[in-house]
Amino acid sequence: MKAVEYYVRHHLPEEMDPVSSWIHFGLTSEDVNNLAHRLLVGPAVEEVLLPEIRDVRDALSETAREHRDLPMLARTHGQPATPTTFGKEMAVYAARLGRATGRIRRALDGISGKFGGASGTFAAHVAAFPGVDWQVFAEEFVTGLGMEYEPLTTQVNPCDDLAELFDSLRAVNSVLLDFDLDVWLYVSDRYLGQEATAGETGSSTMPHKVNPIDFENSEGNLSKANSDLTFLADYVTTSRLQRDLSDSTVKRNVGAALAHCLIGYTKAGDGLEKVVPNEQVLRDDLHATPEVIGEAVQTILRREGHEDAYERVKELTRGRSVTIEDFRALFDDLDVDDETRAELRSLSPETYTGVANELVDGAE
Repeated sequence: MKAVEYYVRHHLPEEMDPVSSWIHFGLTSEDVNNLAHRLLVGPAVEEVLLPEIRDVRDALSETAREHRDLPMLARTHGQPATPTTFGKEMAVYAARLGRATGRIRRALDGISGKFGGASGTFAAHVAAFPGVDWQVFAEEFVTGLGMEYEPLTTQVNPCDDLAELFDSLRAVNSVLLDFDLDVWLYVSDRYLGQEATAGETGSSTMPHKVNPIDFENSEGNLSKANSDLTFLADYVTTSRLQRDLSDSTVKRNVGAALAHCLIGYTKAGDGLEKVVPNEQVLRDDLHATPEVIGEAVQTILRREGHEDAYERVKELTRGRSVTIEDFRALFDDLDVDDETRAELRSLSPETYTGVANELVDGAE
């Protein structure tokens, strides 16, 4: 910082010589650096990263609306579970991204700067000009840069604000990592087809493959970003006594972490543009797993007072391959009225999706 001060002094126009002695007056390097870092990090997140996150969220919301009624086999613990719709599953990610984006917005609003001198006491300022209200001056200067003013500091800004921002970015990345992994599995199960890119070479030995490389690239970059952001958030908030320089070299990596975020967001968006639900595969999978209506069957029977409802369905389905005819044979053997029997016989995996299509509206 002193070298920069000398450089500025020596390169001032001659007519500005009277102000040269005021350059860096009363300051410590951290008074300049902490503000400069935030003037870089804030706009980088606000103007570059947030628009990309919003684009991915908007694409997810559009996909959710378009496929809100498309039934799909859900899986819990990797096993066939109560059906859902593809649109509803995309809406889950859109909603999660919306909440996580709100955290970034709040963290940006909390970006704060210090301007209190070598130990945060304004000692040099007061010694030279005791009649000046330096706290008011510092607050007006810092807030004039678009930041909150941090009055209580050591020589360094404690960086709790940056840690909160890094953690908020990590939360967004974690949502998209979950999305990348799920979509990768949907592609593997052929629930999603991928549009081949014209001119793309593809696999080095298997020309038939269209690899989900956008989601894999997104996953890799977001994982790297989260590793860096976690380290940064933990590290920049600590300092030996009033100041040590270990944070100075660490902060040089902030830009790299944000760059990995950016690549991760753009790749997730690129991948989303290329995938299309394979409706026939989705329906075939539902047809092949009629046991997923077991939840509905035992719940309706419990409503009708059958205390052994769960056990009856469990005996029929657990660990066994069953057909819809097996269920109908069970229905015929039940002691229920005709209306309830008809209700049971109308169940199918394709229609057993509850209000999944309506839940999509929650991601608007």
